[in-house]
Amino acid sequence: MNHRVGIGYDSHVFDPTRPLLLGGVEIPGAPGLMGHSDGDAVAHALMDALLGAAGLGDIGRLFPDDDEQYRNADSMALLATVVARLSDAGMRINNVDATIIAERPKLSPYITGMCERLSGVLGIPMEAVSVKAKTNEGMDAVGEGKGLQVMAVASVQER
Repeated sequence: MNHRVGIGYDSHVFDPTRPLLLGGVEIPGAPGLMGHSDGDAVAHALMDALLGAAGLGDIGRLFPDDDEQYRNADSMALLATVVARLSDAGMRINNVDATIIAERPKLSPYITGMCERLSGVLGIPMEAVSVKAKTNEGMDAVGEGKGLQVMAVASVQER
């Protein structure tokens, strides 16, 4: 079997006028993320990791931010489209791993929900989905609480 790995990254500044969505889970009482779609940086980083692993480009080409049909789009629906593209290309997702870097809000109460939601959209067992949260220890714009970053890795293989 041909195993492949992709890396994804996304970052957004906070936007207090929007709800915060991460991994398909709304985090109550926290400012949302500025973005063309719903701003779900976990979904965005995972999409890029999956597309990269499969050699299918990136989310900017698939869902351009100058295309109005994607304004405020549900990132979980976009992720489902990526999963379908991988399947059409003869790829199967092995596992995904994402790290959210943010000073706030406290995300540990929502990690299991994110893994459950992502597992369902990705069509893989929950034990094949990892989401972690870290701080940036006060360094740079993320450390100052201006936004957050997400790094992701995905492993796929040809069916």
